[in-house]
Amino acid sequence: MNEAIKRLTAIVIGRVQGVSFRYYTRREAKTLGLGGWVANQRDGTVIVVAEGPEQQLTRLINFLRRGSPAAHVENVDIDWSTAQANFKDFQIRWI
Repeated sequence: MNEAIKRLTAIVIGRVQGVSFRYYTRREAKTLGLGGWVANQRDGTVIVVAEGPEQQLTRLINFLRRGSPAAHVENVDIDWSTAQANFKDFQIRWI
């Protein structure tokens, strides 16, 4: 039986810009077979939107709580929603 596909939106708070956070997030998401994107926000946070099986998304959340080697993650705000299935891969975006 196939696991239901879900959408995760996460806001990562802490020292997460200028520390290769987006690069490492993209690498982790691609390894997990997830679609979506990651971007820096003007307020200093990073937003992650990912779709895939809940188990793989939970693994991504665990990564986001650790972050890249130079990052210092203070908090990760998480929102679950219905997948829209419109991602072909996982990208770094500029917003």
